[in-house]
Amino acid sequence: MNIPKSKNPRVVIIGGGFGGISLVKSLKNKPIQIVLIDKHNYHTFQPLLYQVSTSGLEPDSIAYPLRKIFKNYRDFHFRMASVEAILAETKEINTSIGIISYDYLVIASGSKTNFFGNLDIEQNSMPMKTVPQALNIRSLVLENFEKAVVCEDANQRKSLMSFVIAGAGPTGVELAGALAEFKNGIIKKDYPNLNAQEMTIHLIEGESRVLPPMSLFASKKAERFLKKMGVAIHLNTFVKNYDGKTVTTNSNLCFETETFIWSAGVTGAAVQGLAVESFTERGNKYRVDSFNKVIGYEAIYAIGDIAQMKTETYPKGHPMLAQPAIQQGKNLGKNLLLILKNKQPNQFSYIDKGSMATIGRNKAVADYKKLHFGGFFAWFLWMFVHLWFLVGFRNRIVTFFNWTYNYINFDQAARLIIRPYIKKK
Repeated sequence: MNIPKSKNPRVVIIGGGFGGISLVKSLKNKPIQIVLIDKHNYHTFQPLLYQVSTSGLEPDSIAYPLRKIFKNYRDFHFRMASVEAILAETKEINTSIGIISYDYLVIASGSKTNFFGNLDIEQNSMPMKTVPQALNIRSLVLENFEKAVVCEDANQRKSLMSFVIAGAGPTGVELAGALAEFKNGIIKKDYPNLNAQEMTIHLIEGESRVLPPMSLFASKKAERFLKKMGVAIHLNTFVKNYDGKTVTTNSNLCFETETFIWSAGVTGAAVQGLAVESFTERGNKYRVDSFNKVIGYEAIYAIGDIAQMKTETYPKGHPMLAQPAIQQGKNLGKNLLLILKNKQPNQFSYIDKGSMATIGRNKAVADYKKLHFGGFFAWFLWMFVHLWFLVGFRNRIVTFFNWTYNYINFDQAARLIIRPYIKKK
């Protein structure tokens, strides 16, 4: 790997997401050698992936080079690689570019799409966890409209203009809202030969309300917004299968569609090598103590989506959001410095900074403790928070101008088929 020897202890971090970045920042220029490993050379701001997939933003607005984030850090080394296994007995990890030893290992590998073992859905649906996947959705959506323009078969055109989303969490709700705005603002301008009313958007949710993790106020408000925008919502409905043409459910509902987007669940992106006892029974996460140390290991830690820390307030672990990962990374960084000084580390205590979701123009919902907001104020708050947490000044400026342009012109300007998406056979 060509990592120079150092007199300082080596901390190897797997994953350049919110948790990994927060941890590295907390260790900046400290007497520690940091090695960050990620299969991509950039950090992805995942909360805005849906805007890339619906032509609202270009991918470079929400992605930022990892090397550039840490360019002024001493004894910091980034390597682009996939981690294949953890060799705990020898304190090494095996990667696609070789083996590297560690003094302390931090797993911040995040989560991946959970298809719950359904191979047909995994093969034929469109997940949205990475920038390439978001670009695939963008290409497929635009390609289907291009096909619909020249399609003479009414049923085939209907299938091309039908969009089905599984999962009405924040991702599903925001995606449905963005597609509804595409229908109401773009179709007439770009595709005058198409009848915009033929475009249908179906949002399927297994629970009894949209946005199940949020407050009842947020759920009702979001559902009202979506219905007003023309989104058909199907609650208490589970997807059974998708063969590439037809979505079948546990009810009598079936949907003929060329675009089925899966946002119905995630699971931990775990790395092989640790004992079975270190994993949760469900969710494929690492069981960690109150210091984020993996149960059964002394020098291995896990933070963010991949970690399950049970507390009285969160008996199933913290929510899989950016804030728990950021706060755990910051706390672990402080603790590693304390450990190196033979001092007692601090237990992690999560500060809930609320949750929010946007549905569309001037439409959003936000929960903060006992306060609940909906409408324009929540939408403005959502924009401010997301701009603030974007990595890089350029990204903030570009995203702000894109949003301003889109708001003034009722437009989603990034309608480009850069690389055609070819469905798997």
